[in-house]
This record gives sequence, C-alpha cells and structure tokens, in this order.
Amino acid sequence: MRRILVLNSKGGCGKTTIATTLASHYACGGFNTALIDYDPQASSMRWLSQRSKNRPAIAGVDAHKNLSMNVTSTWALRVPAGTERVVFDAPAGVIGHQVLDYLRQIDTIVIPVLPSHIDIHAATRFIEDLLLIGKVRQTGIHVGVVANRVKKNTTVYNALQRFLNTLKLPFITSIRDTQHYVRAAGHGISIHEMWDHRAKVDQKHWQPLFDWLETETVPAAGISKRVG
Repeated sequence: MRRILVLNSKGGCGKTTIATTLASHYACGGFNTALIDYDPQASSMRWLSQRSKNRPAIAGVDAHKNLSMNVTSTWALRVPAGTERVVFDAPAGVIGHQVLDYLRQIDTIVIPVLPSHIDIHAATRFIEDLLLIGKVRQTGIHVGVVANRVKKNTTVYNALQRFLNTLKLPFITSIRDTQHYVRAAGHGISIHEMWDHRAKVDQKHWQPLFDWLETETVPAAGISKRVG
C-alpha cells in the first residue's frame, strides 16, 4: 500500500487540489484508492460527494469528523481491504511535534508551496520541522515539493524557484494557476478527467509528480521495495 500525505502548515496552499488530483489519478489508473480527509473544512470529502458514481470509485474517510467523536484512530482511518493507494489531505497549522502524528502513517510527503513571500517563509519553517523534529530522512519517508498556482515570468515565481532550488529536497514540478481546477472541483473530478482540450497543457504539468511518486523506494517492514 502506498501512503501519500499532502502537507504544509500554511493554509490556502492548495493541499486539497493536490490530494484530490492524486486520488483521481490513481483511481482512474485502476488502483483501489482511498482519500482520507483530516481537514476540519472537509474540502476533500465535499469534492468526493460531488463525484458521479459513474466515475472510478474512491473510498472516502472523514478522519476529522470521526476522530472528534472519540472514535479510535485505528477505526476512524481504516480503509477497505485491498486498498493500494491512500492519499491524506492534512489540515493547516500542523507544526512542531504535531508533525509526528502524521509521519507514523505515511511513506511519502508532498508539500505544495505558493509563489508568495509569506508562503516561502512559512515553508522554510515547516520544512525545518520536518527535517529536525520529524527526522524524515532518518525514517526513510520521501519528501518532495510542488510549486502550486504559479504564474511564470513573475518576480515572485522566480523567488520561489530560487528558494525551492536551495532545498535539499526534490523540487518536482510547477502547477499553474487556472480556473480549470475550480471547474473540475465542482464536479468531483480532477483536471485529468476533464474533456476540455485546453486542460491538456495543465495535465502535462502533473506527470513529473506521478512519475516521482511511483519510482521512489518505499520502506516496508524494514525492506526497501520499488512501487509501480
């Protein structure tokens, strides 16, 4: 089972868009897929509620709602037998030692960062927490960064690009700012399920992320394996 956490302490960076797009990609690729929503806003579950039953199925777990009802985490986060891909949509505000609670459940972290000076500063602090408190390198958890909602050829995007290139983490891809994502979300689909040919440019921007997720080694019971 591949377990992918979309995480950033900064709100509004597009975690739900990343999480739902990944879940849709895997479901459409024939994987038994689950989407676990930790965010109190339940945006991923709202997206899933809009999804047609004619689309490839995604099992949804409203983790925040279940945990608030004093249900044990094992019960709240269980996924159907045979699940092959699990995508976690984390809430904003996860800082310091709170990070550890999420790291126990996952193999891979995807960090979306927006092209703004505030977001760059917040990402710097958050990545420090992952490396120093979470010790992700020692645990074998793979971490990659995605530039989200970008408008290229702008000063702030260039600043973001310079920042990401200084990190000792993979800078995987840049996803541009477009209304295609808004329209897709309203129908419970991802940009890869849109029929509009104009979305094809944006679809290509995701391929580096899909490739990276499926070629990274994943620790399993102390043994590294290839997933794909």
